[in-house]
Amino acid sequence: MAVTIPLGKMKISDKLRALEEIWDDLQRTPGAVPPPAWHADVLRARMSRIRARESSFHDWTDAKRSIRERTR
Repeated sequence: MAVTIPLGKMKISDKLRALEEIWDDLQRTPGAVPPPAWHADVLRARMSRIRARESSFHDWTDAKRSIRERTR
């Protein structure tokens, strides 16, 4: 099904609202959204860096704190 959206006539706020509605709809059935093929390549590369001790995992709370401190 082709969908035509008048993007050139829409305000930024309307475009963002449309994106949010689409994202909310996609999140209702996450299993129906296949991951892109390149995700597997990225995950393999990350696991390789973990095994080589070139990277490490961090607690999400600590990671967010660190990001916030760097952006101040």
